[in-house]
Amino acid sequence: MSVFTWIILGLLVGSLGTYLLFSDRGRNPDHGALIGGIAGAVGSLVLLIPLWIYVYVQGKQPVYELPKDRPPLSGKHLTRMALYAFLILMMLVYLLPVYTVVVTSLKTPKEAGKLAKVWDLPTEINWKSYETALDELGPQLKNSFILTISATIISAVMGSMNGYVLAKWKFPGANIIFPLMLFGMFIPYQSILIPLFQFVQDIDLGGTIYGLIIAHVVYGLPITTLIFRNYYAEVPTEMLEAGAIDGAGFFGIYRWIVFPLSLPGFVVVIIWQFTQIWNEFLFAVTLTDQSSQPITVALALLAGGEAVNWNLPMAGAVLAALPTLVVYIVLGRYFIRGLLAGSVKG
Repeated sequence: MSVFTWIILGLLVGSLGTYLLFSDRGRNPDHGALIGGIAGAVGSLVLLIPLWIYVYVQGKQPVYELPKDRPPLSGKHLTRMALYAFLILMMLVYLLPVYTVVVTSLKTPKEAGKLAKVWDLPTEINWKSYETALDELGPQLKNSFILTISATIISAVMGSMNGYVLAKWKFPGANIIFPLMLFGMFIPYQSILIPLFQFVQDIDLGGTIYGLIIAHVVYGLPITTLIFRNYYAEVPTEMLEAGAIDGAGFFGIYRWIVFPLSLPGFVVVIIWQFTQIWNEFLFAVTLTDQSSQPITVALALLAGGEAVNWNLPMAGAVLAALPTLVVYIVLGRYFIRGLLAGSVKG
């Protein structure tokens, strides 16, 4: 039996079983057949792996016939197939909440409120949820973009300058200042919330987006400094000395030598800071008023109350997740490269 035939068999069995089950319980059998077909196909592929291993160990004919010019599957290949099948299964399990959010966002308010049918596909696609969510959350989305882009750029540039100084400019007390800066990474938000709120009020930035930007810049400096400091530690000192010989000063060396080499570090910092600031809730709900609230606070308020049209907050959640997803898709391939830059010597 070929792999394709085995998967088709699982698809048919899964579809038929869930079709009958949904029909018996008075639910939409077409949706049940679709869900069961997908589960049956994936399940067949997963169950096929142990069968392959069993046949191989018993020395029998493989489950599918290999071309004559190819050697039989080795134990290493079978182990890799089993690992891939397990990873695919875990990926599907991990994506179940995403499936629920997207499917619910496309349902009508009445259909989205039926918790017993949360796994069902919508009977009709309802795009009005996204239109309403965009209208209601538009100002908050704008605030989030202003907050995240500003705080990310400022903290990245300041962290780059800090890392440059701590890595290449030795001065008295540097070994004390750097650990003290890193200590800020381990201070919980809740422990400094009251003094931070009082400080923002004292500088007349309470309830504004600017006070929130300052809070995220300050709280992000320890991690951005650490990333850039480790990265710049591997930049050859001879390059900086050559720049100094040519007449470049502190900022000249940074502008013409250090900064052009910093792309991997900036990618890591941008992804990290953008994601952390965009998704942060505690500072946002404490330091802003209604006109300057970011999207996370608006989503929490949108889902509050006794009677909730769940399609609306789900559509808002999808809209709120898209910016960070786009940033990671565009810059993700550089993330691990930049994260590991400077970690290996030689």
